[in-house]
Amino acid sequence: MSARVRGQRRSRLRRILRGMRLNFITLGLLIVLTVLGLSLIRTSLLKNAQETGTALTQIYAAEGESNLTIYETLLSFGTSSISDRLASKTSREDLVSWLNLYFQRVEAVLGKGIVDPYLVLDGKILAANPWDGDDSYDVSSTEWYQKAREAGGEVIFTNVYTDAIYDKPVITAAQQCGDGDAVLAFDIFPENSDFQFDSPEQLKEDSFFLCDSAGTIIYQQTNMTQSQEDVQDYLNTIIQKIDAGELDNYTHPITDLDGKLRPVSYTRMDNGWISIITVPYVSILGSFNWLSLFFISIIAIFFLALLGMTWRDMKVNARMERANETVQALGNSYYALYRVNFQQDTYELIKCPAHSNIPCSGTYSDLLQLAGNVIEANAYQEFVENFSAENIRRLVRQQTRDFGGDFLRRFGEDYRWVNARILYDESLSPEEVVLSLREVDQEKQQQLRERKLLEDSLEIARQNEASKQSFFSSMSHDMRTPLNAIIGLSQLAGQHTDEPEEISKYLCRINTASRQLLELINDILDMSRMEQGMVTLNNTPIDLKACVEECLETFRYQAEQQGKQLTWGFSLENNRLLADPFRLQQILNNLLSNAFKFTNKDGRVSLQVSQLDSGEYAKYKFVISDNGIGMSPEFLPHLFDPYYREMRFTDRQAVGTGLGMSIVKSLVTQMNGEIRVESHPDEGTTFTVILPFPVIEADHEPDAASASEESFSLEGLRILLAEDNEVNMEISTELLTMHGVEVTQAWNGQEALDLFTQSAPFTFDAVLLDMQMPQMDGCEAARRIRALPRPDAREVPIIAVTANAFAEDIAATAAAGMNAHISKPIDFNGLCKTLEYWTRRARNQQQEESAKP
Repeated sequence: MSARVRGQRRSRLRRILRGMRLNFITLGLLIVLTVLGLSLIRTSLLKNAQETGTALTQIYAAEGESNLTIYETLLSFGTSSISDRLASKTSREDLVSWLNLYFQRVEAVLGKGIVDPYLVLDGKILAANPWDGDDSYDVSSTEWYQKAREAGGEVIFTNVYTDAIYDKPVITAAQQCGDGDAVLAFDIFPENSDFQFDSPEQLKEDSFFLCDSAGTIIYQQTNMTQSQEDVQDYLNTIIQKIDAGELDNYTHPITDLDGKLRPVSYTRMDNGWISIITVPYVSILGSFNWLSLFFISIIAIFFLALLGMTWRDMKVNARMERANETVQALGNSYYALYRVNFQQDTYELIKCPAHSNIPCSGTYSDLLQLAGNVIEANAYQEFVENFSAENIRRLVRQQTRDFGGDFLRRFGEDYRWVNARILYDESLSPEEVVLSLREVDQEKQQQLRERKLLEDSLEIARQNEASKQSFFSSMSHDMRTPLNAIIGLSQLAGQHTDEPEEISKYLCRINTASRQLLELINDILDMSRMEQGMVTLNNTPIDLKACVEECLETFRYQAEQQGKQLTWGFSLENNRLLADPFRLQQILNNLLSNAFKFTNKDGRVSLQVSQLDSGEYAKYKFVISDNGIGMSPEFLPHLFDPYYREMRFTDRQAVGTGLGMSIVKSLVTQMNGEIRVESHPDEGTTFTVILPFPVIEADHEPDAASASEESFSLEGLRILLAEDNEVNMEISTELLTMHGVEVTQAWNGQEALDLFTQSAPFTFDAVLLDMQMPQMDGCEAARRIRALPRPDAREVPIIAVTANAFAEDIAATAAAGMNAHISKPIDFNGLCKTLEYWTRRARNQQQEESAKP
């Protein structure tokens, strides 16, 4: 053997040994990392178990507090109702009758045997389940009764104690009724209570305990078989360690009654109760040994793989090295790879397409001709021009490293999108490039869909822009029309100051134009808020017939003035509903307004209201019909589109924003209702609206006797008025003064607060505040007034009179302590009624306070 060959072998052996040494060093590092990783995994498992347990205890605590909230809600409802009846001097027999009904409903809500409700009144017990010792039982000495009296009207919960009647564990929830000595209480029996704690599936060995603030077990889920006394002692030990801070770390477990180590997770509730979960270590780390064995197996496999790789390195050949170069340049994401020599016009197949009969090498121009059999005919010529040897030479001269595009290629019977690319890299021979082919059908289809979506969106945007432009054009005209009338009529009124009849006529027309302008503005604002999803329903008990008749009153006068016939009728079984009267009237106003608008003189408009079914939720049908000009078939599909108005030639001009019907549709949808329309040109239109409403039963009707009120006027009231606008201040002051009110003016919130603070108690009968004022806004001024240490600060009626008329504005004024909210422009009749109600109520309260001994 020649010395050259021996030298080559020794050199090759040294390379192999260096490679093996590097591989075994890598193996050693892998072993070290595995040990560290397993240690970290064990630590992480324990830590995650504690965090998961803590999260579960928080969930259970929240569910426990949710259960207590149900009791608090039922108690608060009961104490509120009892306080009202005691304040109204309800007879004892009526109170007992109501209590029996209330106790029955509590049992219906919670279930039989869950609680034992009773009322302590004048030291006597009125119970749902009376017992022989009620009359002689000294209830005032009990812990829960004393806590309830000291809580000042808040709901209290006792710890678990043994009930004197049933001799079993009980928790008492109690609440004082108003300022009197009446206390409503529930005895809650944990063994019957529906403490349902829904949670992820737990292991069988996990234990959950819910304890009161003294550590007594209220509820438990555990497979511990020891006696209840032993389990309670075990829980006492846990709670002692929790209080000492010894169980805050997952590395400090406890030993349970079976000798198993358990980490502890816990959460304290606001009322002092504690939620505890313990999980055995074996449940957390049960699969850890299998995981360790798995990693050891991986290391063994890796060791064997290293030996195989070393052996493979000795057998690698030149073609494999050449293939590796190509794979390094192109990757493995292509279904076909060709190495093209553009100088010699040859190719070498590196990766072959599936089911292909293309030779492994050959002439590149022949390969391009074969491509014509599968490439879409319309794209083939462009493919040949861009991927020809001449064009490849040009791309290489320009140092273009990546060039290509997409085309449709036939796969069997289907055409799919393919991306072809010429890749040039210095790792290849100077006269060579790689031609790669990759299927991109899904990506291309997605691109095409996105492009179509963008095109459709652009078209919709253009249509919306055109609609809005039309809307703004119409709105500009419709708003300028009443504005022009207001300005022109104001000038005419100024020129006829010595003619009262003319001035009265002008003022009447100004009022009409102003209301028309306000209607336009309200439509625009309503539509804007509906598009943002900011309209909420304020459902209150209403008399449906009275609500509809109130809406009809305006149109009845309009019918008389315009010489049109208005008819209506009702067919109702249940008249008392839970609904938003403002939004219901808004729907009817829009539909009736359109009916009048598009009905000629001597025309007919009718409204029929009927009840379709009965039950807790009933459906009501509202049919508004007219014999007016009707609508064209072309317009009907766009009836509820925003900004869209009937453009058919007619003898009258369309008035309004084009938003009314869109607002109606949005409101009906929000009320879970439906709306239908039938219309024919020159025959008329019929709208049918069906809305579901909760029905209020007869026994929920308020006492008619209590609804009667003595006559009242504003004469002699002293009112503090805060308004920063001079015109608004002048108007409000003048109108109030005309009704005998003494007005004290304040020009911002700070000045109103100062005037109220400096006045003697009960100087002012009411305070009217604008919301937006300099120095201090109305809400802040109301909060400051309510916080003053004087007897009238909590009781004086405070009313918001503001242009901020949305739901969140009303909520803000209520949160600030205001009693009511009046929107601008001011409906003065509504303001008077509001003032009458709240000032009468304040005076009645003052009289009741002064009458107390």
